[in-house]
Amino acid sequence: MELRDFLRHVNSGLPVPGGSEIHTFMTALAHEAMRITCELNGTYHEPEEIRVLFSRLIGKPVDDGFGLFPPFYTDCGKNITLGKNVFINSGCRFQDQGGVRIGDGALIGHNAVLATLNHGFAPQDRSTTYPAPIVIGNHVWLGANVTVIGGVTIGDNAIVAAGAVVTKDVPANVIVGGVPAERIRSLVDE
Repeated sequence: MELRDFLRHVNSGLPVPGGSEIHTFMTALAHEAMRITCELNGTYHEPEEIRVLFSRLIGKPVDDGFGLFPPFYTDCGKNITLGKNVFINSGCRFQDQGGVRIGDGALIGHNAVLATLNHGFAPQDRSTTYPAPIVIGNHVWLGANVTVIGGVTIGDNAIVAAGAVVTKDVPANVIVGGVPAERIRSLVDE
């Protein structure tokens, strides 16, 4: 299997049955991601070295404005797309098989979790995973310890308060918080 075939499959939202060829490929990607994140997290790197390692992890270049404070963890890496001037703080975990797209100027707080896979609910279906993308708009700020689940889009300029669990789409220009996250207020005059 080729990476493009894997990405076409998961980006179409098709299930990944446990033990299948695509599952085996996904596991191989996880091992590659572990090797790169161990290198990234294992010692101090200058910002340019971090950009080089992160570009290798995601399989595409990041812009000169990209910033990351390690450690960073992912069990795939190849389905992350970043805009310009994105900053990811330390301790973040991206489960990106379903796709993580982050817009320009986004700020991702400490220990954020972006989880794009879910398991089947029936016991006989538990080893099957179901991918769904996470889309984070331009200039979004995710506070510390935020969790975002697959299938969620967060609109431009939105703020997600620390500790929130985002289970549904967030409109642009609002603040949300809580478990599950709910609208707190607008950032613009209504």
